[in-house]
Amino acid sequence: MFESKYSKVLTVILVVVIVAILGLLGFLGYDWYQKYFLENDALAFVENYTDEADNKKENTVPEDNTAATNPIDSIERTNTVSGSSGNEMPKYKGFNVVGTIEIPAIDLHYPILEKVNKSTLETSVAFLYGAGINQVGNSVIAGHNYRNGLFFSNNKKLNIGDTIYITDNSKNRLTYKIYDKFETTPEDASFYSRDTGGVPEVTLTTCNDDSSKRLIIFARAE
Repeated sequence: MFESKYSKVLTVILVVVIVAILGLLGFLGYDWYQKYFLENDALAFVENYTDEADNKKENTVPEDNTAATNPIDSIERTNTVSGSSGNEMPKYKGFNVVGTIEIPAIDLHYPILEKVNKSTLETSVAFLYGAGINQVGNSVIAGHNYRNGLFFSNNKKLNIGDTIYITDNSKNRLTYKIYDKFETTPEDASFYSRDTGGVPEVTLTTCNDDSSKRLIIFARAE
C-alpha cells in the first residue's frame, strides 16, 4: 500500500518535471526563433539599403580620381528626421525608416525606425530625439536590452574608439567613433541637447542588464 502511494507520488513529480522541461525548451526555442528571424530580416533590409548608398557613392566619384570631399561636407541639410528631403520614407515591417545603423564590433545591423513606442522598440531600434539622422547636432537612438543579443543588448561590450556606421534616407553614409560611455539614471535627459561643435553626433541609449540605470554611448562623425 505504502509502495503504491510512493510510486504515484514519484509519477506525479516526474510528470511535473517533464512538463517544466518541455515548457522551458519551448520558451528557449521561441526566443531563439524570434531572435534568428528578427536578425535575419534586419540584416537583409540593411544590406539592401546600404547597397543603394554604395551605388550613390560610386556614381559620385570624380572622373579625374581626385580625392572625394569629406562626406560630412556633402550632407544635404534637411532639418527633418528623415534626411530625405520630404520624399516618402522606406518601410520596415510597416514602420517608417529614417536610416540604418551598423556596429561591426558587436555584429549589429538594424533599420532605425522613425518614432519610439512599444511597437517600434519590439521590432528594431528607433529615433528618440534630436537633429535628425546624420544632421549637425545630436541624435538619440533608443533600443531595448533583451539580454539575448537583440537590438542594443550588447552595447555594454562597446568601447571608446569603436566604429558606428549610420546611413540616412538620402543614402549618405557617415562613420562615427565612440568617444564616451557611461551609466545614468532612467530619468536623466540632460545630455540630449548638447553643443556638438558643428558636426553630427549620435547617442545610443538602452537599459543596463538589471534595468536600474541607462547605458549611454556618445559617438561623433569623422
